[in-house]
Amino acid sequence: MKHSNHYISEEHQKYLCQVKKTEIAVKIMQIIILLSLILFWEVAARLRWIDPFIFSQPTKIFSTAWEMILDGSLFIHTGISLAETVIGFLLSTLLGTAIAILLWWNHFILKVADPYLVVINSLPKTALAPILIVWMGNNMKSILFTAILMSIVVTTLTVLNGFLEVDQDKIKLIETFGGSKKDILTKVMLPANVPTIINALKVNVGLSLVGVMVGEFLVAQAGLGYLIIYGSQIFKLDWVMLSIVILGLLAALLYKCVMLLEKRFLKWRE
Repeated sequence: MKHSNHYISEEHQKYLCQVKKTEIAVKIMQIIILLSLILFWEVAARLRWIDPFIFSQPTKIFSTAWEMILDGSLFIHTGISLAETVIGFLLSTLLGTAIAILLWWNHFILKVADPYLVVINSLPKTALAPILIVWMGNNMKSILFTAILMSIVVTTLTVLNGFLEVDQDKIKLIETFGGSKKDILTKVMLPANVPTIINALKVNVGLSLVGVMVGEFLVAQAGLGYLIIYGSQIFKLDWVMLSIVILGLLAALLYKCVMLLEKRFLKWRE
């Protein structure tokens, strides 16, 4: 329910105004820092403080981006990596949540699986990527499985811990009224852990991007990971730096989408 200014005290209005000013100041400072870094990078390259061939420079990256926009290749490479990342982190979240539900549902399976989850979570997933490629072939499936492998165990453990930390009094209340385990899951566990699942999505954005890049490094014929590897091999380092910049923008975009989802959920709860 929205309140008009008539019901807000003068002190509260001043506080809200101060919060707004702080948010604006933070945004301005962030933009200034970013522009300063870009400017320093350009000046350093032009004055030969750094080697522009190795480190590139913003104007060259912009020029390369414009050329690739005109021939359409930038959209193809970016679109492929974005699609793989979105599919990977959505599937890993759904599968990880499903596995967490199964483990919570059956405590015997949880006790059996617990040490295996710890070991798998401790393994460097990048070391398993070449094995996946041998098993699944040189195709997009290998890239997607690498992205899923990066984040599925983290999702499972995060959501499972959320389930195990739910207030036991709520569970006992459902049981007192004759509710089944399915009722506990749908009416207590899942609603209480939506913020946990959203947090898992936030983590999975970065992990899935890493998984996609590892997969594309090894097998892709297109995508930002392919551009990075191929560009470094033929010393087109403008491609490499451009791909890294776009990856940063994609990570920020996907994270912002998850934040919007979280805000919608919080608004709905209110």
